[in-house]
Amino acid sequence: MSERLLYLPLGGAGEIGMNCYVYGYGPEGDERYIVVDLGVTFPSMDGTPGVDLIFADVAWLEERKDRIEAIFITHAHEDHVGAVGHLWPRLDAPVYARAFTAHIARLKFEEHGHDELQIKTVSKWPETIQCGPFTVGFLPVSHSIPESSALVIDTPAGRVIHTGDFKLDENPVVGEPFDRALWESVASSGVKALVCDSTNVFSPKPGRSESEVVEPITRLIASLDGMVAATTFASNIARVKTLAEAGSKAGRSVVLLGRAMRRMITAAIETGIIADFPKTVSPENAGDIPRENLMLLTTGSQGEHRAATAQLSRGKYLGLKMAEGDTMIFSSKTIPGNEVSVGRILNSFSEMGVETISGRDEYHVSGHANGPDLALLHEIVKPQIVIPMHGEHRHLREHAKLAESNGFQAIVAPNGVGVDLSGNTPRVSEYIETGRTYLDGSVQIGALDGIVRDRIRIAMNGLVVATVIVEDDEPLGDCWCELRGLPEVGLSRAPLVDVLEEDVNQFLMRAKPKTLSDDDALEEEMRRIIRKTTLEEVGKKPEVQIVISRLSS
Repeated sequence: MSERLLYLPLGGAGEIGMNCYVYGYGPEGDERYIVVDLGVTFPSMDGTPGVDLIFADVAWLEERKDRIEAIFITHAHEDHVGAVGHLWPRLDAPVYARAFTAHIARLKFEEHGHDELQIKTVSKWPETIQCGPFTVGFLPVSHSIPESSALVIDTPAGRVIHTGDFKLDENPVVGEPFDRALWESVASSGVKALVCDSTNVFSPKPGRSESEVVEPITRLIASLDGMVAATTFASNIARVKTLAEAGSKAGRSVVLLGRAMRRMITAAIETGIIADFPKTVSPENAGDIPRENLMLLTTGSQGEHRAATAQLSRGKYLGLKMAEGDTMIFSSKTIPGNEVSVGRILNSFSEMGVETISGRDEYHVSGHANGPDLALLHEIVKPQIVIPMHGEHRHLREHAKLAESNGFQAIVAPNGVGVDLSGNTPRVSEYIETGRTYLDGSVQIGALDGIVRDRIRIAMNGLVVATVIVEDDEPLGDCWCELRGLPEVGLSRAPLVDVLEEDVNQFLMRAKPKTLSDDDALEEEMRRIIRKTTLEEVGKKPEVQIVISRLSS
């Protein structure tokens, strides 16, 4: 049986976030696998109320766990490493990452009680890891978090470069610059496929360097009066360092607010990423410092409800409070979908008299390659095939068009589409059922399990709980109802609960013994009556829970 090289995205191709990619090599149906990234995406109150995290459904992989050679994590952003603690027990394979990413992954293992020795720290290219038919190396790239890496994946069918998240930044402030000569060297022996970040494919101008925001931020903070707070992604160590140094130069004491902010800076120091971060003071000691001498660095740039920025906008956080004349800086770009949450926070600060600065390009640059940068990388690598990933479907299509316009083969492969890369032309070889797994409290549930759907229905239409006691197939007393999320009074001007109980009790009085003796039939009739009456009274069809308690004499 001939062997093949398979590419299969389970998450991240068709959305931005929740990254999880599979590479396979071997006879069809008996391939050995490596997994690239185990990331999360974040829920919304609109679509996934009550859910804590969302990650790729790895049921297909779990069924083949005995053939997984290893898991590789490209960098420490949550959409690439955030699910490693949750999903690792289901895959049970060694995890490889560079030092900073491995540090973050070990913290996640520690939280879940997993064996931290399963996380292996590796060095950058040219060091490689041999695992089954794969030889894998970590090729440094610049991104908005330290030690980001592309993966050089060598197989008997050829070399694949999986870029991970990247930008072409030759002066990234913190972390490794993009090294064109190194990439040309790696690509010189030929590249079968370039599996490439598509996030900013629609941006028409070359990307800007992280170093370009240092001077504008420094000037801004030096010019401000009152207390200053700034929020950015906690993982953007370079930006956090720039903000902290600007505050320190302006004579301000720096305070880190938010667990993620403290954890990331600690990790960067412990792994040697930064050695000269400005001295910080604790939130407790900050209360003794005049507010005009404080610089707060806060989590929550995307409007997260429980993060430090949101809590400051609602009043105070760890004893610190913003007031009229203070300034709040958003040194970040609002991710599509978070506009409402961020806008709510900006308005809250405005009502407090706090000046807000947001959406200003001079104080933020992206961590992803723009359209012209992607075209340049294609030219540097000269792959046989370009496979867009890390983007919504429209990003993948646009990236494929960009590659094809410059003479490269390209294929769009969203989540669940397996691509055979063995020949000279990529071929869709299979379709895998993919989906999402929700972390709901401490339990993993499937997106189609109905739990979240029921939650949404209750939120939209309310809930009625009706209880009836049946003794010897006769109702014992009246049914009683409890309502949640429904108006107390309907169109009849009578209390809704009274109307419902009267209608159900009328039914129980005339119900046939056959119905009263059959729980399913009784429940169905009671539910139908409650929904019909509620619709007539208040225009809603609620979720209905029937409780039947049977007594026997």
